[in-house]
Amino acid sequence: MARFDSKSLNQLIEKHPIVPVFYHDDIELTREILLACYAGGMRAFEFTNRGEKAGEVFTALYPFVEKNCPEMALGIGTIFHAEQARAFVEAGADFVVQPVITPAVGQYCQDKDIAWYPGASTLNEIFQATQLGAEIVKIFPGNVVGPGFIKSLKGPMPHVKVMVTGGVDPTTDSLLTWFGAGVTAVGIGSQLFPKALLEKRQFEELTKTIVPLMNFVNNL
Repeated sequence: MARFDSKSLNQLIEKHPIVPVFYHDDIELTREILLACYAGGMRAFEFTNRGEKAGEVFTALYPFVEKNCPEMALGIGTIFHAEQARAFVEAGADFVVQPVITPAVGQYCQDKDIAWYPGASTLNEIFQATQLGAEIVKIFPGNVVGPGFIKSLKGPMPHVKVMVTGGVDPTTDSLLTWFGAGVTAVGIGSQLFPKALLEKRQFEELTKTIVPLMNFVNNL
């Protein structure tokens, strides 16, 4: 069962607006990554449904997070169908992230009071997502649409809250650019988890990278 209702989850992400986006089929490594992110101040973690073992790993991660990272919300990303959302929510997912908009996924999440972040990259899609009940819309891929798109959409849609994923670097300059453009939150994936860091299991270095980033966004 999810530990956060949708309102609490939205507030959590607004308060801690950098969300790591990660997948690995090594359960032990992923646990260490979670601990490093938690130690750095992150409070929402998106585990992506991008491998054959995603369900198995997620199921193992949830009780670990509940015990060792009690203030962290563990969500599932790369969801396309309501059946996928249901399986991960039943395994404990606190929120559901999509690269697209699937009305059935949105309806399922709302019925269960689970935070739902559908993906969009056009004004029409963003509007559709909000009409379907999304409180925060994921903008993807951020590296394609760019910060200028965020500034522009704030003209006709000033109250829409967006979380950009893709094209966000783990640097204060990149964060300043995106938050300056008007995003509510950002997701950071492979840029935060370089291959060398994973191979050498440099988890303390990951925490050292995260701490100043979280301090920076908390003071914007």
